[in-house]
Amino acid sequence: MMLAELSQPVGKRLLALIPVLFGISLLVFILNAVALGDPARAMLGQRGDPELIAQIREEYALDRPLWVQYWTWMARLLQGNLGRSYHQQRPVSQVVAERFPATFKLAIAATLIAVGAGLTMGIAAAIRPASVLDHLLMGAAVIGISTPVFWLGLMLSLLFAVWLGWFPVSGYGDGALTHLVLPALTLGALHTGTIARMARSSLVEVIRQDYIQAARAKGLAELAVIGKHALKNALIPVVTVIGIGLADLLVGAPLTETVFAWPGLGRMLVAAVGQRDLPVVMGAVLVFAVIYVLGNLLVDLAYLLIDPRIRRE
Repeated sequence: MMLAELSQPVGKRLLALIPVLFGISLLVFILNAVALGDPARAMLGQRGDPELIAQIREEYALDRPLWVQYWTWMARLLQGNLGRSYHQQRPVSQVVAERFPATFKLAIAATLIAVGAGLTMGIAAAIRPASVLDHLLMGAAVIGISTPVFWLGLMLSLLFAVWLGWFPVSGYGDGALTHLVLPALTLGALHTGTIARMARSSLVEVIRQDYIQAARAKGLAELAVIGKHALKNALIPVVTVIGIGLADLLVGAPLTETVFAWPGLGRMLVAAVGQRDLPVVMGAVLVFAVIYVLGNLLVDLAYLLIDPRIRRE
């Protein structure tokens, strides 16, 4: 029954992704083509041989109109071909595939930290509203939201890597957990405060409802009242914030990966922008956009699982 209820809304949402991804591809191509300048001149420098520059433009079809370049790029993209890196002389799909596992690992760890810490802070603050604990936790949440990612990363490195020596300063190493802790904490802190504040406000509102008071009057333990009755009904706004927070994680990833020399897509994107490597930039941005769109799709599916009323609608 559950699968039958989910199949139709899931199909509609998957179909709705097609025009969204097409619009993203068009926007990414136009912005990159306009903002990054001439890749051929960037490769050879401002004093490069004009004939060689013209040859490179012809080789990479940079001398054609933008709409021709776009349709050529789209035709390759539909075949799974993201193009060829100007600087590395390798397929962009290969470059992205090498960097994606590190970014995926960092994003999953940061999300788990943000959701776990944010929900814990929000629930603890909501159980005792207007208390000292509530003010301390929400104050910490505001600080977390307001702190720049690069500054927090540098401070965490200074404290835990340089002064205490608990974790490596930077790098991926052999993929061990010790190398992941500081980048994940830095990136997760970006979203923890938002989840905590939303969880707190949503849960406080639900706790005031009559059915929660009735559950308490029946003699149920406070933990059962919060966990079984209140929390599930307070999750919809929190899940929305978690989905929107994917954008924060994607924006913060290049900064975090640069600070900690983490070999992921974000650091690759920063380097490619500096090199005017247009295919790599477009490939990385497109991957980030697809991740964000799919994340929002998962949030929509979570709505269907959490609230039966949405499935019936």
